[in-house]
Amino acid sequence: MPARLTLLTALSSLLLTSFVSLAAGPAPAVAAPAASLPDGLALTPPMGFNNWNATGCDINEQMIRDTADIFVSSGLKKAGYEYVNIDDCWAEPQRDAVTGRYVAHHERFPSGIKALADYVHGKGLKLGIYTSAGTQTCAKTMPGSLDHEELDAQTFADWGVDYLKYDNCNNENRPAVERYTKMRDALKKTGRPIVYSICEWGQNKPWEWGKDVGHLWRTTGDITDSWTSVVSLFKLNVPLAQYAGPGHWNDPDMLEVGNGGMTDREYRSHFSLWSMMAAPLLIGSDLRKTTPATLEILGNREVIAVDQDALGVQARVLRDAGGRWVLVKPLAGGDVAVALFNESEETATFGATAAELGLPKRPSYVLRDLWAHRSFESSGTFSASVPAHGTVVYRIKAGAKDWWRQPPLAEYGLSLAAPAAGIPGTITPAGRPFTADLTVANRGRTPMLAVRHTIAAPDGWKAEPLGRTGTAVLAPGGRLSTRYRITLPAGLPPGRHELKGTLAYRSAAGGKVRSVATEELIVPERVPSGASNLGDVRWATVRNGLGPVERNTSVGGAKPGDGRTMTINGKTYATGLGTHAPAELIFYLDGACSSLSTDVGIDDERDPRPEPAQGTAIFQIWADGTKAADSGVRTWQDDAVHLDGDLRGASFLRIVTDGSPDGYRWDRGDWAAPTLTCGQGAGR
Repeated sequence: MPARLTLLTALSSLLLTSFVSLAAGPAPAVAAPAASLPDGLALTPPMGFNNWNATGCDINEQMIRDTADIFVSSGLKKAGYEYVNIDDCWAEPQRDAVTGRYVAHHERFPSGIKALADYVHGKGLKLGIYTSAGTQTCAKTMPGSLDHEELDAQTFADWGVDYLKYDNCNNENRPAVERYTKMRDALKKTGRPIVYSICEWGQNKPWEWGKDVGHLWRTTGDITDSWTSVVSLFKLNVPLAQYAGPGHWNDPDMLEVGNGGMTDREYRSHFSLWSMMAAPLLIGSDLRKTTPATLEILGNREVIAVDQDALGVQARVLRDAGGRWVLVKPLAGGDVAVALFNESEETATFGATAAELGLPKRPSYVLRDLWAHRSFESSGTFSASVPAHGTVVYRIKAGAKDWWRQPPLAEYGLSLAAPAAGIPGTITPAGRPFTADLTVANRGRTPMLAVRHTIAAPDGWKAEPLGRTGTAVLAPGGRLSTRYRITLPAGLPPGRHELKGTLAYRSAAGGKVRSVATEELIVPERVPSGASNLGDVRWATVRNGLGPVERNTSVGGAKPGDGRTMTINGKTYATGLGTHAPAELIFYLDGACSSLSTDVGIDDERDPRPEPAQGTAIFQIWADGTKAADSGVRTWQDDAVHLDGDLRGASFLRIVTDGSPDGYRWDRGDWAAPTLTCGQGAGR
């Protein structure tokens, strides 16, 4: 290893120990020093692509070639993406009868892996491959490498492979450390530099032993393309900051950005959180079908620079209160990155101070908004109005002598009045005026001049300010708030609409600033009159812990339509809603419904492997902000329980499937034979 990198690694380890406040756990010795890491590879988190999240086993050599081409043509290679990785299903079901080696699948990879590696290398990129530390891979379409470690490692090296993802399926219950160390030794023996990814799902705490075995290790189960999954994996990975550093990284799984199951705002949060946690950035979407918005997220070089910072420190949690997270990450050269992450369902204003971040006292600080791509000056409060599921990332520099040249930081946001207790303000029934508040606060040292903010409503809507919309001067620490009354046109059909707030101001140095705050509004459809199967009724909003909520079947996996007949402890149901905790569905009643009657329980679709727990959940019915029924904790061994919820006078129905204290694994919750009873006034 070059002397500069050796010194950098040593300094990074020292700074990581002093910065991260979590107590270090024991790290048992698991391997002979001659083969142990570090070895100078993966000094920053690996960046690249893996096909599994987008295509699963539907993979072939042309996709890999196309992806390499797109890396170059789109600018992703220049942004730092380097590895083009093949996941499961690339090999024939049987090894070569003579040599015992892997054989590339003759239909999917007719040219062979060596030719594909040569093509990828010709683009200035690197090739990754996959197998499992078991008798078969997870898809069970090809052999695993258990007891074939040296042969397979040498095969990969001979082919020119640069990265190995080593999964954990079909492992015969052999000790994880033993299996993964054996492959490490085999890879080292080849003499080829191969980045080694331990995909052990966090089952045996690989963060405690992985530093000497691999370059990165999965800390979680598999990610899915849902907001619930991203937040869940973030919460599992973020406490492990003390174990990450140059050459040894926590891995909360690949990116889902661009796969379609989340909003662009949620994808920006996903990308921001992974970058703050110094996680590997492996694109998991099909780049042949990507949108400009997805490429903009994946190609944000300012956020990537936080992930790839040479200091190699994973962000720590400064504060978490009510789903308002403040993460802080020290960077090489003395800068500090701060992420303000709003997990909640409503816009929230929060932040941190220079003192909390440990910054030296200065007249002002220069910070860079890494998504707005604009610099500002701050008197020492680094805050923002963060929309639901949004993340703001600042890069803060202390001691900049020309701070006064930057415009003052504006804490600016748009918040909406809730239509009923417990219901997000983004749900706006037709025919009901509502209020929206625009608020700007000056967090700089210098004044904001010619301040004005306005709301732009969709065509046909009316946005009426109920107070002043501007001021000539907004002094440091000053605040301007304006309430608007928003009126929707009569007869507006159900759908989604954008409400946009715009702020314009000048700085004392003459710079002009324009900021935008947006909210997507949902005009819901009222439920039908009479008695209805809730499984056939259109909801206003929905969230689900695994895949989509299924109508009249259980939830199977992450893909739509993969459930089965709803079955609770042997009793089957033909109608209902299949959910997976944590789940929430909101229906617009318009005050015209009387009750919801349903059976609830844990579906019989469970992991075939024996486990101590196979699903527990709590089922609740809410009428606006009032709990109308509660099942208590239901387990996979329980019969269905019947719930009756009184909905009289309620504007909204909210049904919730919540995980009990043992977490969310296998919490498939069925709302079986649910009957919603409404009066004639609810129909259209």
